[in-house]
Amino acid sequence: MSVPAPAAPRRWFVAGDLNGFFGLVVDNLSILGFIAMALVGMFQFPAEVVFTRMFPGTAFGVLVGNLLYTVMARRLAARTGRDDVTAMPLGLDAPTSIGMALLVLGPAFVAFKAQGLDPNAAAIATWQLGMASLVIMGLLKLVLSFFGEAVTRALPRAALLGSIAGIALVLMGLLPLLETLRSPLVGFVTLGLLLYVLIAKGKLPVRGPAVLLAFVFGTVLYYGLGLAGLGAPGFAVPAWNAPQIVLPLPSLGFLEGLPTAMTYLPLLLPFGLLMVVGGINVSESARAAGDDYRTRDILLVEAIATLVAGVCGGVAQTTPYIGQPAYKHMGARSGYTLLTGLFIGIGGMLGIVSGLVQWLPLAVLAPIIVYVGIDITTQAFQATPKQHAGAMVLGFLPSAAYLLAIKAPGWIAPEQMVAMLTKVDGHGLPELAVIFALGNGFIITSMLWIATVAAMVDGRLRRACGFLLVAAGLTVFGLIHSVDPRGGIYLPWDLQGLARIISWQFAGAYVALAVLLGLLSLQKQPVPPREA
Repeated sequence: MSVPAPAAPRRWFVAGDLNGFFGLVVDNLSILGFIAMALVGMFQFPAEVVFTRMFPGTAFGVLVGNLLYTVMARRLAARTGRDDVTAMPLGLDAPTSIGMALLVLGPAFVAFKAQGLDPNAAAIATWQLGMASLVIMGLLKLVLSFFGEAVTRALPRAALLGSIAGIALVLMGLLPLLETLRSPLVGFVTLGLLLYVLIAKGKLPVRGPAVLLAFVFGTVLYYGLGLAGLGAPGFAVPAWNAPQIVLPLPSLGFLEGLPTAMTYLPLLLPFGLLMVVGGINVSESARAAGDDYRTRDILLVEAIATLVAGVCGGVAQTTPYIGQPAYKHMGARSGYTLLTGLFIGIGGMLGIVSGLVQWLPLAVLAPIIVYVGIDITTQAFQATPKQHAGAMVLGFLPSAAYLLAIKAPGWIAPEQMVAMLTKVDGHGLPELAVIFALGNGFIITSMLWIATVAAMVDGRLRRACGFLLVAAGLTVFGLIHSVDPRGGIYLPWDLQGLARIISWQFAGAYVALAVLLGLLSLQKQPVPPREA
């Protein structure tokens, strides 16, 4: 009787894993670099807190998530008997990580200093806020892991993608572009090179990961021009900081940041929700490419990695990347996620990641974020029905209001701002107060506006009424259109004077439009033409 030969053990690494490793590492380093650029360069945040407190825990979350996805890939390969299973790539989410830096951590640091805290104390308080924010988003994702598909059915794709596209275009596009052009020779050339290889799909004379090559070229150009005296004003070679070991041990520091984090719920909840939606989408993408991962498991790993990062000091949430089929085409299997997790996680603990980020110039890091903003906005239009395009464009406008709101404190003296927020000139509500109200909770506002208009386009007026009434309810409590310039939530009966008037005017506007659409729904509606 013949005995079947035992199956050959599956290899841990194949040649394609090296390509996948470089691509995934560069993605994570670029996001960490932008966080550092935004906090240290734009908000004058103490660099030591960023590199020795925020980064180790953030990197540890990447390690945990990638290790779990590696295990999932090997189990799927063993179960199916296939050798071509590709692990789900996991890393720091670009839109929400950048949003955390620009919309939560940076403004909170400025606010803490305005309360009288010295920069170091304000930085520690901001770090604890970041930890608490990650714990909140992790818990939300943990719960929604079991209900994610129901959430996506409640809102049209245009609302989910359009709201994040507004951030991408207005905040991820414009703000990093300004940093890019502060060193025009380096920044514009690097941006052009990225657009050439990533959008125009042009070829380079040197083979290798395009983003890595662009980073190397831009960095060499930056230091070459700077040392030759041809760089932008203020060029300086960064001081060498010896790597130091920082273990991201679990702590209860996030409890100190919870009270402040609650005021940022209008931002944090959509951030977490969008990651759940993204996790569902990438699971479908991987399934289409031949790797049938269970959606719930993909979402649970994402939630666990975010929670671990938050408890261990991280400030940016992890997510599975949508490029799993691209990594499969590179020939990557499960080794690339293992390598990436070990490099980012251990490198974060040893200070290697922080050292790399410190030496990457802002003018080189910012262009990749500009490209990410362009790509997210483009995908939003490509992945949604054409008839919903106008609805998405409308959803961009609250992001523009938030951009003005975060820039206003740097342009207007405090005493002038108070006057502008309360001055009534006979033409309606104070303009600056409207800007702040429109900007506060702008992600949820964008989602509801887009969902409302998309429902109108589809001839579902009663559904549009429902979205408007939800918006009115959220307005009353400050979850959107908060009359608190900091975006805080409140009980409606606590408001007084002009603040009360503004809140009820906005809420009343939603109710009035809902009533009008409800009346219009009583007439016979034409059947909307189907898209060819």
